[in-house]
This record gives sequence, structure tokens and C-alpha cells, in this order.
Amino acid sequence: MPLPANNRPTSGQSSWPAVIKTLLVEVLVLLGLAGAIVGYVNWSSDQAFAEFVATNKMSAPTPTSPIRAVKGLMPCDRRA
Repeated sequence: MPLPANNRPTSGQSSWPAVIKTLLVEVLVLLGLAGAIVGYVNWSSDQAFAEFVATNKMSAPTPTSPIRAVKGLMPCDRRA
């Protein structure tokens, strides 16, 4: 089967609808990817913030925790 010598549309045909369809699909794919990226960043920042808050709650000193002595001296025992 011989290949046509000229692949361009003839003067009566227009390739604009195909170009517009291709651009529309590309724009929709880019919008979908952008939405997925924004959603992931939002989700991951929420997770990181929740982890940060949970860590602060666990490591916060309680008012009844004793003060530890450093090298046998309490903070009030320092001499000037």
C-alpha cells in the first residue's frame, strides 16, 4: 500500500477542530495534575501539623515534674 505523498489536508478540509480538541485535552490534564498536587500538599501539611501538635502535647512538661540536679547542684544552689 503506497503512502500518500501529501499528508496535509486539502484546501476544503480544516485541521482546527483537531488542534482545539488536542489543546482542550492538554489543558484538562494539566488542571487535573495541578489539582492533585495542590490536594497532596494540603493533605501533607495537615498531617505534618497534626504530628507537630501531637509531639508538643506528649513532650510538654507537667507542672508536677521535678527539676533534675546537674552535677549534684540544684539550680538554686549556684554560688556567685
